[in-house]
Amino acid sequence: MTKRGRRHLVKPLVFALTAIALAGCITPEADSTTGRYTAPIGGSPVIANETPYSDALRCLGGFVRQHPMRIAVGQIADYTGKMESDNSGRKLTQGAALMAMSALSKADVPLVERFDTSVAEMELKYANNKLITDDKMQNAPPGDYRRIMAGSIPGSDYYLVGGITELNFNIRSVGANADGGQTTTSGLTGTAGVNMYVMNVGLDMRLVNTNTLEVVDVISYQKQIIGRQEQAGIFDFLGQTFFDASAGESALEPVQLAVRSVIERAVLETLARLYRTPSGACTSGLGTAADPLAGPGDQTSASLARAEAGNPTATETVQENHNDASHQDPYYWYSSDDPATESGLRGRVD
Repeated sequence: MTKRGRRHLVKPLVFALTAIALAGCITPEADSTTGRYTAPIGGSPVIANETPYSDALRCLGGFVRQHPMRIAVGQIADYTGKMESDNSGRKLTQGAALMAMSALSKADVPLVERFDTSVAEMELKYANNKLITDDKMQNAPPGDYRRIMAGSIPGSDYYLVGGITELNFNIRSVGANADGGQTTTSGLTGTAGVNMYVMNVGLDMRLVNTNTLEVVDVISYQKQIIGRQEQAGIFDFLGQTFFDASAGESALEPVQLAVRSVIERAVLETLARLYRTPSGACTSGLGTAADPLAGPGDQTSASLARAEAGNPTATETVQENHNDASHQDPYYWYSSDDPATESGLRGRVD
């Protein structure tokens, strides 16, 4: 057999062996022990869903616990209206209200449920018809039913509502591509390119006094999201054969994580204003320069010392127009070392 004939026989054999190897990962019959046709890939552990502002929220918990106020979360909807091109769903999360609840919980804020009361309303209906018993035993005596007690449900002092109001694609993009190589017909050639683009999401949220329906605070934040693509390739002839290879990498900052970060940042500032906390209290507690609360200080060193010592009266030294002053400066809580660019978050590498 000639060399050319052997080469023609080797190619189908390689393809057949590859197909058999891939098919070995899946069996037509479920395993009798695990009940699966194949073992799923992936071994990433379950971890806490953190943002760069989570630690600062926990830091504010010290002030919240001194004067707890019950807060409820209402509708924080997606008002962007942006859908996938194939109408398979929305591009942004519909769970912004749940993210706000988690953010408030990180700061130890007492929460009361107002977002989904369907189960409580059904239980109230059954209890009103004397169909529910609180006895854990199945043989509860007849007539032992749950009583409806007036004033058994605690009310909220404030509630959060709002929505995701911005989703802007490709605010700006930049790219560069290059081709080069030898001028001969069989010479080495190569290509390389890089592209970057930026988008953003925005949030508008307000804090409302439940008793008076006064809007006591309004927050509007936006966060930019960056993505990049890199690729390179080479092409060359090696004797009677040719060689063509390429490699590329793309990365997009998680869009839903950006939404969570914006919400946590908004909750962080809302609580700081509501509890009139010193702007540097949690910064000194964390002991880092990259702190979300880092910004122009409005307290004396003595006031900060009392705050760090846990003195409940420390927050009383904040000027009465604290909210108004902070609203006048959109960068009041911002610093160039803001941790929103923290590396390593969900695999991001700078």
